[in-house]
Order: sequence, then C-alpha cells, then structure tokens
Amino acid sequence: MSGQLERCEREWHELEGEFQELQETHRIYKQKLEELAALQTLCSSSISKQKKHLKDLKLTLQRCKRHTSQEEAELVQQMAANIKERQDVFFDMEAYLPKKNGIKGWWVSHHYVSTFLSGVMLTWPNGPIYQKFRNQFLAFSIFQSCVQFLQYYYQRGCLYRLRALGERNHLDLTVEGFQSWMWRGLTFLLPFLFCGHFWQLYNAVTLFELSSHEECREWQVFVLALTFLILFLGNFLTTLKVVHAKLQKNRGKAKQP
Repeated sequence: MSGQLERCEREWHELEGEFQELQETHRIYKQKLEELAALQTLCSSSISKQKKHLKDLKLTLQRCKRHTSQEEAELVQQMAANIKERQDVFFDMEAYLPKKNGIKGWWVSHHYVSTFLSGVMLTWPNGPIYQKFRNQFLAFSIFQSCVQFLQYYYQRGCLYRLRALGERNHLDLTVEGFQSWMWRGLTFLLPFLFCGHFWQLYNAVTLFELSSHEECREWQVFVLALTFLILFLGNFLTTLKVVHAKLQKNRGKAKQP
C-alpha cells in the first residue's frame, strides 16, 4: 500500500471519529431543542392562565372597592398594587418568549415586496416610458427617505420613553410601519405616513396608464404597477387597522370607572 493511500485511510478514520461525535452532539442538540420548545409552551400557557385570573381578580376588587370600609379599602389598594407588580413581571417574562407576528406580519412582508420592486426597477431598461416615470419615482424616493428618517427618529424616542416607564422591554426594536405602541405624540407623523401611502397608489395608477401606452414594450411597467398597488393596500389598510384599534382601546379606557 502506497504512503498516499495510507494517509487517506488515516484521514478517513479521523473523520469517522469526528462524525460519530457530531452525530452525538446533534442528538443532544435536538433533545435540548425539544425541551426548550416544551418549556416555552408551558411558560406561555401558565402566563396566560395567570393573567386571566389576575384580570378577573382585578375586576372583582374594583366592584368590592365601592362598598368597603377604610381598612378594607387599604387592603384592596394593596392587592391592586401587587397585581400591577405581577403584571410587570409577566411583561418581562414574555420578552424572552416567542410571539406571534400580528399587525407586524405585513411589515415583515413589506420588506420582501420592496426588495422585489427594487429588483424589477433595476431591470427596467432606459427608454421613453422609463423617462416618463423617472422624475416621479425620484421625487417619491426622496419623500420616502425623509419620512423614514422622521419615523425612525420618532420610534426611537417612543421606545426610549416607554422603556424608561417599564411599558416596553429592552429587546424591542424600531420597525417599519406604524405600531400601536407609537401612538403618543403621533399627530405630526401620521399625515406623512398616509401621504406616502397614497403616493404609492398614485405611482400604481401612473404605471397602469403607462403600461397601456402604445410605445410600452417592457413587462416591468405592469409588474411595477401591480407591486405599488400591493404596497399601498398593505400599508394603508394595516396602518388604518392599527389606528382604529387604538381609538377603540382609548374609548374603552375612557368608559371605565
């Protein structure tokens, strides 16, 4: 047997030993992963159960508070404070547990749709149809960049304030779009967001008209029009849904005694 073949055989045996170790490590990894998933499910269900009972208890205490003596009122107040403290603990616990996407599901999808739009835009060849839309698109891009800067600056301030108050956790990030926790002080930003949404609709209408132009030969025009329409519908309806939900929540709080 040649020296080179012997060296290959030694390397194979070394790799075989490492492979056995890798299989064992991977088995342990899967076991720990299953244990982690089970613990996450257990924690989430236990927290939900505790929060439901605390909510019922809080309502009961509010009803009892109207017909209590001074000494009993102090006890009710103490229990209410304990409930609030317990809810804060649950809030911190939930920061490390998996969450459903919710109103955020669209904003994640929005990134993929925008990436697709950018790719199609880059493949659109220069021509008379492209030149008709070019200035409008550049103006939209500049406006969108300004709105994103204002949005980031506003979201950062909201997160800093809410973290300081203990209403948000330190793992929260600023995201594109409008979230319910951004409600306070949003009066100046909301018109810019809706203006950007309707500008996307305007881009879609313009591109649909250009796609029916007699000089139009590019497939990108119709695809871009459809993509802008999807962005408008997703952005506008999601933002509108969040605003409506927040208004309903505020009305509900105002009706509470």
